[in-house]
Amino acid sequence: QVQVVESGGGSVQAGGSLRLSCGVSGYTFVSRCMGWFRQAPGKEREGVASLYTGTYTTIYADSVKGRVTISYDNGKRTLYLQMNNLAPEDTAMYHCAARLGCSVPTLDQQSYKDWGQGTQVTVSS
Repeated sequence: QVQVVESGGGSVQAGGSLRLSCGVSGYTFVSRCMGWFRQAPGKEREGVASLYTGTYTTIYADSVKGRVTISYDNGKRTLYLQMNNLAPEDTAMYHCAARLGCSVPTLDQQSYKDWGQGTQVTVSS
């Protein structure tokens, strides 16, 4: 059974940084897409960044480009999201997700099968 577990959220002031981690267990050694998504109170969930583990190709939402870096440590089977210069509008529950059957990264959240419970990020002004 696949398990996805996020960690690393917290409260920071605007301009600060956080690194989120996502451990995935239960997968075989098959390349897959992994992504970070977030949902702010009263808003729909949106894609933040995605990575394809076969090529380490990445894509980002326009709202976070230049401030966020997604990366993957294959040995640890852990996905990371380094977030810098955080702003109050980045406040949200951040979820990690994974899926098989892809060859390029995607922010199509409907296509992701396995999701974590999320980690809260709160940015104060």
